[in-house]
Amino acid sequence: MAKLILKNVYKRYDNNKKKNKKQNDYAVNDYSLECKDGEFIGILGPSGCGKTTTLRMIAGLEDITSGDIFIGETKVNDLHPKERHIGLAFEDYALYPPLNVYDNIAFNLRAKKVNEEDIHKEIMRIAPILKVDDLLDSRPVGLSGGQKQRVNIARAIVRKPKLLLLDEPLSHLDGKMRQVLRTEIKRLHKEIKCTTIIVTHDQLEAMSLADRIAIMKDGKLQQFGSPLEVYDNPVNEFVAGFIGEPPMNLMTVDITKQDNELFFDFKGSDVRIGVPKRYQSIVKEGMTVKLGVRPTDLLIGNEASKGSKVKVAVFENLGEERRISIRVGQEFLTLITTEEIRYKQGDIIKLEVNAEKTHLFDIKSGERINP
Repeated sequence: MAKLILKNVYKRYDNNKKKNKKQNDYAVNDYSLECKDGEFIGILGPSGCGKTTTLRMIAGLEDITSGDIFIGETKVNDLHPKERHIGLAFEDYALYPPLNVYDNIAFNLRAKKVNEEDIHKEIMRIAPILKVDDLLDSRPVGLSGGQKQRVNIARAIVRKPKLLLLDEPLSHLDGKMRQVLRTEIKRLHKEIKCTTIIVTHDQLEAMSLADRIAIMKDGKLQQFGSPLEVYDNPVNEFVAGFIGEPPMNLMTVDITKQDNELFFDFKGSDVRIGVPKRYQSIVKEGMTVKLGVRPTDLLIGNEASKGSKVKVAVFENLGEERRISIRVGQEFLTLITTEEIRYKQGDIIKLEVNAEKTHLFDIKSGERINP
């Protein structure tokens, strides 16, 4: 195992070679990150945010424009990939069709001139962990997507890497197999105790697998923290809207005052929410802010409720939960309930908000307004 440190790492592509890249347009911009020895880190973000480029720089497959990368105590900026003691599993499996599973896993060890007895011993150790021990005589063409990815990961870890890098390992799998392999990867990490980095655009993968998540946008690190930290305390509007399924409701509201009491006022509607005490000292009448509320913190009031009346726009029964979409002025909101209720379009419900679970963001910068 080894810790991983990135210090002020930049990556800029040559403008002459990448026509879509503007001058001074960085694919990775001033990226700093520290991963502890044995930790599981998720690098999460939308397509094109620079997460795979970051992984490739760690692996040595991309040159660094500036900055430093350390694996353990060793600065690896100028080291060849094979000298970095890493294991790398790509999303497209990259197995050799003419070779059976045993020979695919053995390939890298044979390239390093490891003797066959030691190769056999390592494969027999790793194959049961990845549950491919009954596939060793099979060829890739006869394997399912999940089996191919297990072989792909087995080939990466058979080298006993200090650092295991997984680049979108589940992206080609169907929903059920993704769930199964997520569990397998989590179990594998605990068994081999290897520092692991996974790159993904799927926030559910990152939330379920990683000890900490690094969220990226436009080449920049937005937030780095545990799944619970980034879910409960997003640092900006982007993170708030990216983490969570369905995502956080983000609404533009005005701060109004009536009878010395402050309210969040939704434009174009009669809906208003009392400003919680924790925000009283940082907001004032006349301000416009972005209000964030998780779908589970929008509630349906009863007949005695003081909640505002709104119309149901869409009702979805998903078995374990019900999702209700409503339009409030110019905003389209989603709430989730586990109650056994049924609604149809046009039904009237009373909308309540768990005000203490709301989040505020600056209307211009998108940064969180902390109470």
